[in-house]
This record gives sequence, C-alpha cells and structure tokens, in this order.
Amino acid sequence: MTLRFLAILILSSAYSLSARDKPNVLFIISDDLTATALGCYGNKLCKTPNIDRLATQGTLFRRAYCQATFCGPSRASLMFGYYPYASKATGYTSGRKEVGEDKDSWAQHFKKNGYHSARISKVFHMGVPTDIGPGRDGADDPASWNEAYNSPGPESKTPGFGETLQDNPGGLKKGAAGGNRFSTVEADGDHLVHSDGKTAEKAVELIHKYKDMNKPFFLAVGFVRPHVPLVAPRKYFEPYPIDKIVLPPKIPNDWDDIPMNSANRRTSANWQMDLIQQKKVVRAYYASVSFMDAMTGKVLKALQETGQRDNTIVIFTSDHGYHLGEHDLWMKVSIHEESAKVPLIICVPGKKPAVCHSLAELIDLYPTVSKLCGLKIPGNNQGKDISGMLDDPALKVRDAVLSSGKGRLLRTEKWALLDYGKTGELYDMEKDPKQYNNLINDSKYAEVLSGMKEKLKAKLAEVQKNDLGEK
Repeated sequence: MTLRFLAILILSSAYSLSARDKPNVLFIISDDLTATALGCYGNKLCKTPNIDRLATQGTLFRRAYCQATFCGPSRASLMFGYYPYASKATGYTSGRKEVGEDKDSWAQHFKKNGYHSARISKVFHMGVPTDIGPGRDGADDPASWNEAYNSPGPESKTPGFGETLQDNPGGLKKGAAGGNRFSTVEADGDHLVHSDGKTAEKAVELIHKYKDMNKPFFLAVGFVRPHVPLVAPRKYFEPYPIDKIVLPPKIPNDWDDIPMNSANRRTSANWQMDLIQQKKVVRAYYASVSFMDAMTGKVLKALQETGQRDNTIVIFTSDHGYHLGEHDLWMKVSIHEESAKVPLIICVPGKKPAVCHSLAELIDLYPTVSKLCGLKIPGNNQGKDISGMLDDPALKVRDAVLSSGKGRLLRTEKWALLDYGKTGELYDMEKDPKQYNNLINDSKYAEVLSGMKEKLKAKLAEVQKNDLGEK
C-alpha cells in the first residue's frame, strides 16, 4: 500500500478529503456478460486474461446480482440507486424521468462533489444495434456527465463472414441478419472497425489527458460486447473451433417442472437452433468476450502507463447475466441464476486481493464507491455500503437479494424463489446450484416456500415504501 493511498483511505472515512486528493474512479461495464464466460469464475476455455488479472488484484464477488435481467432497468437501477419496483424505471429509460430532476445519479453525485465525470459509449441504456450503430445517445442522462462520447460501429453490417443462427433452420438464410438476434460476424480488419475498439481508444486518450487535471475523474467506460450481434475481429474466433465447444448438459425431462412463460421462452426449440448452431452461438459469444477483454486490457494498461493505477478505484461488471444453453435457455430476461448473477470485481489500491461469497447487488455500487471516495452517501439511496467486504470478505451485509425480469427473484444463500405470480420455481442452491430440481410443488418444502414468499412480500413492500423521498 502506498503511503499516499493509505492517507486517502484514512481521511475518506471522515469525508474530509480535498477534491484533488480523492481517488479516481474507473467504472467498466460490459453488456450481457455472464460470469460463467470468465476464467476468473471458472471457465477453462474462454480467454479473458485481462479481467482475470484484475480479479487477482481486487475483490471478486461470487454472489453479485443485478436488479433487473435486461439492460434499461438494470442500468437505471445501478446508476440512480433505486430498485425498479421503487422507481418504476422498467423500460427504455435512463431512470431520470421516473426519479425526478432533484435526484442525483451515481456519476452526477461525483460530478457535484469535485469530480470530472465522463462517459464513453453505453452506460445508461442504449439500443444495440439501433443506437450503437449510428452512434446515438440512446437513453443517456446528460446531467450526469461533464463530457460524453458515443462509439458508432457497423455491427451486423461489419465486413467479414456473417451468419444468422437464430430462426434459420438449416442455415438457409445467408449472411448476418440485423436486429437484436443471434447473428455473428468474423470481422475483417482490426479493433477500430468496432464500437468497442473506438471506446477503448477514447478511454486511453482521456486517461492520458486526465493525468495532469487538477481534479479526480469518474470515468465510465461501456463496452457493448458480448451483446448481440456477436461481432469481433476474426482473430478472436480462431481459438474456439467448433469441436472444442461443449454445450451445457441436456438433462432429460428438465422442462417437466419449469413453467413455460414469458420468462422462459427463449429456448433452442423456439428459436429453431440445432446443436451446431448452438455451438456456433457459444463460439461467437466467447470470441466477443475475448475481444471485450482485450479492449479492457488497453484501458487498464493506460491507467498503469500514466502512473494513475495506484490512485484509481477500478470496478468491472455487467448489467446482468446471460444464458448460453443452460436448461436450453438463451440470452437474458429469465430470472434463473445464469441470467440474474453478474460478474463483479472491485479493485481498491492498497486493499488485499480477496474472493467474497457474501451476497451483493449492483445497486450497492453507488453507496459503496461514494464511501470509498469520502463522499456522503445520499440518504434516499436503496443500495447498501459493502465496502467492509473489501477488508473482510466473510462479512455479510445482505441476507437476500432481489432481482426482476419476467418475474421476481428472491435469492438467499440457501434458497432461490422465482415468482411468476400464479406459478414459480423453488431451488435449494446448496444442493442444486444448477437449478435442476424445482421443489415448489413438493409438500416437504411447503414451510420453506411459505417463508420465502413472505420474505419476498416484505422485501417488495419495503422497496416500494421508499417513495424516492429525501435526497
């Protein structure tokens, strides 16, 4: 630990730092990234050396959850510090309209407290490819930033070898179809053809520029991969030949106890994907993740080269998880474990590396990083300060997490209740972490089910009672 950063940590607890002495914040958020695709979370095939290295330098959270399993409401929640049930920010929105002009976003809070606040690409919601393609602002919140940059990219129109893998039996349709679907492109050219390549280059430029600035920075870097279309330079596909791709196990009768509803409709059968097409999806997803990891590495390298690494808090996460064929489910929206759990790394200079198994939520980032930087935590924020977990990874701040998609998820350390109203799913996460045995109709677990339903009802009432009151 450097003496300077030790002094910063001591003074920050008393909220007494001058603006220039506060640590910088680099917030990196990927799009549609499942933790299961990262080496630091156990993936043996997908190559993510830069994120894995960051995990060895900070605290890796193994039980971090989003508050919504699709982009817009998840990003609004983590940026404004409200559950979607409280803010009603559940669609294509930054959350500003719902929370009001008098509430500060995470970035805006730092901006008002002496930080230079900047955004590159997708931090609040942007449609991919509808906003990313032409470089539009999407549902951005201009009040959050001193400066903001978009990173247009050709997406499914990128030159290269393209395929449509969804709703294309036999692969008869040639090329990569547009829209929000499983299309892939093994792209010609280098990283600067792509949105994420441009984002990394702009981040490197700003980090170098900020080196001599007379105030700390809050820099939010939003990568759009591995969101569909699954597009990356060709070299990132090469390590993943089809014969190396192993799909999640196809469990006989797996669907006998899973309710078929809007949360669980994105299946291999509904999207008419045969086994080869499914493997091609995973291959392209891994290529996209490896590309995003390489761009993350460029940003972190710039931080090191400019001498700012020892005075910068780095956060890496995603807006939600993702299915890659578990239970034959794909993409997001589901409230199963793969869709609701997110990768989360918080790296604070001077703190020992750790792995934390305690429950955490993305909504906790706003108050936690505020505390670490010596800023007052807004009184109406619904997140919790989990900075203590960075010193003691066994510390438990939450006994349950709440997420939503097409349904409501209440997850404790042992149990997961997936509530759809008239139907649902109940899993013993200690005995059945892959969620193969739905216990909701098993009379032996009636008391557990009743208790989880009461806990969910109480949590929703607590969340909704907060009317976005005092700032």
